Amino acid sequence: MTLYWAANGAMATTSSLATVGTGTTIKTMLQIATPSSRMLKVVEWGISFGGSAAATPVKCELIQTDVAATVTAHVAAGVQPYDDPSAPASQVTLGAAATGYTASAEGTITATRTFDAQQVSPTTLYVKQWPLGREPKLPISKFLRVRVLASADVQCWTYVLWEEL
Repeated sequence: MTLYWAANGAMATTSSLATVGTGTTIKTMLQIATPSSRMLKVVEWGISFGGSAAATPVKCELIQTDVAATVTAHVAAGVQPYDDPSAPASQVTLGAAATGYTASAEGTITATRTFDAQQVSPTTLYVKQWPLGREPKLPISKFLRVRVLASADVQCWTYVLWEEL
């Protein structure tokens, strides 16, 4: 199976991946929408912050939801094959209510499933890779979100690495 990767920003081309401010209310930094025909298996996720001083940790979570956030839509090039440059394009659903980054509205969620939750210092990073055979799976037509809640605005990068089943 091919691995795919997406981050919370437009694909880096002539400049580096831009960081995104967390704000001080709950905010989806990255959202992946499973297609109507395939499940996803999350292999790894990571998040880092660009704070310059130790402060209250940022609450970070990787969750499955039943409702999409309104996000800046990824284009197909923003969802990249990770391990095989000749792999077919990802089948995730693209769009402002699908796969994208930097939510402008969270939507009204009625059900979630938490895969990981951490409090991360605004001056550091966190990476989680699941043991083989124990990776969380998302059913079809659901949303994987990386959400944060910070007490002070701090710059953020996050990514998810997944397989399509």
